[in-house]
Amino acid sequence: MKRLTAYVSGNVHQRGYRARVTDIARVLGLKGTVENLDDGRVKIIAEGDEDKLKWFEEAICIKNTLIDVSSIEKEYSTPRDDVNRFYKLVDRGETDSRLDTAADHLKNLIVAVNNMNQNIGGKIDQMNDNLSDKIDQMNDNLSDKIDQMNDN
Repeated sequence: MKRLTAYVSGNVHQRGYRARVTDIARVLGLKGTVENLDDGRVKIIAEGDEDKLKWFEEAICIKNTLIDVSSIEKEYSTPRDDVNRFYKLVDRGETDSRLDTAADHLKNLIVAVNNMNQNIGGKIDQMNDNLSDKIDQMNDNLSDKIDQMNDN
């Protein structure tokens, strides 16, 4: 058993990084905490088997659309066994702030989806008009052909 203390830099605040770290740690059966620091980094303390901690180190170096880890400072020490599972630490008022931000994002998504639906609706109406015109032309052509055949 070992204790890993890691300081993670990059775009890691308000991007779901701590939740991902928590999920990874719990799957691996690690114990510890993850928290945002005021300097923009994330501090992770994880305790567990050395093999699992090595895998954890690689897994927390996340780069995707939202999260971009640029560096991880790591230090190993003797485990303290002072927590019984892995926790995401949240500052006072952070949840309210995050909910307000999420509500703003949701409003923007609703507006974008409504605009997209209006745009698609207009295009569907235009396609219906074009199809209707083509069907009318085909009916006229077919009627003309039938009339020609009847005349012969």
